[in-house]
Amino acid sequence: MATQHPSSALCAPAPSRSYRQARTGYGKRSVPAQPPPQAADFAFLPERERYVAGYVDHLPDGAAMDIKSLAKDLPLYGQMAIGTALRTLAVAGHLRHVRCRVESLGQSRWVTRTYWSRAARDNEWWATHLAGEVAGAPGASVEPPTPTPQETLAAPAVPQQRTPADPAPGSPAPSPAYLALARLGRIEPRLALSARDCAALERLAAEWFTRGVDADYLTQALISGLPSPIGSPVGFVRCRLTDKIPPRLPDVPAPGVATPDVRPLLVECAQCGRPGPAQALPDGLCRPCRVMVQAGAEAFEETTPELPAERDVKALVDSMRNLMRTP
Repeated sequence: MATQHPSSALCAPAPSRSYRQARTGYGKRSVPAQPPPQAADFAFLPERERYVAGYVDHLPDGAAMDIKSLAKDLPLYGQMAIGTALRTLAVAGHLRHVRCRVESLGQSRWVTRTYWSRAARDNEWWATHLAGEVAGAPGASVEPPTPTPQETLAAPAVPQQRTPADPAPGSPAPSPAYLALARLGRIEPRLALSARDCAALERLAAEWFTRGVDADYLTQALISGLPSPIGSPVGFVRCRLTDKIPPRLPDVPAPGVATPDVRPLLVECAQCGRPGPAQALPDGLCRPCRVMVQAGAEAFEETTPELPAERDVKALVDSMRNLMRTP
């Protein structure tokens, strides 16, 4: 079992009033029935994870919890270290990245939220809780309060792009597929496409719309889990449009089969961002990432001399799971 090190733990900086507010519908979501904060919270985590968890725990709901925002607010660690810490916190049972569909002002869109628990929860608890969110739990459709101007950071400036918003006289209106591709660069600058690129990929994107998805779904599928760097945006988008195209679904349900009125909710892999049902991502990791992480841990144990208990991540996670199952 891992030992506690209260004297050596770094104290996470308390978030100031100018914390980074996520866009409406995104950001941190605290789970219900949280235990009161205590000095021993996160004591069984490694030092870096204790530091990040302490900061995140004090953030209000709706605060930005993406890797870039946390790396800017916690200068001791870079983006790669923050990403690894968030993955460890997901395996330990403190968080889940969730992609869900919300209705707001008569419009439907996909948002990504990070559900946070001060107490470590096991996979069964997370599956039950997220199933309640899908079924229409009271907190599932509540949007965070609109941030005040002093709390909201300005979005990064993106060079103005030529879009078909003002077409030439007599030309047909741009298709939804073309518009989704043209706006892609404003959401993720690494995937900025030219007008010629949008025209070349329009047919592939239009095929997605014929399968029942909308522009938000298409955009999220294209920008999730991006590698770094991206040499050719048009080539990368073409591959994703081809490889990740959703399956066709029947327009009407089969006779005698009732269609439940639920909001779709998908858990994102804490390593690669791949979405899937909660049951398919135990510890917040998809199957390929779980195999990779386990293989890396085994190789680390075989090639590394004996280390202090606080560095034995595999034993640490096993001990935390045993503690969570203890009545």
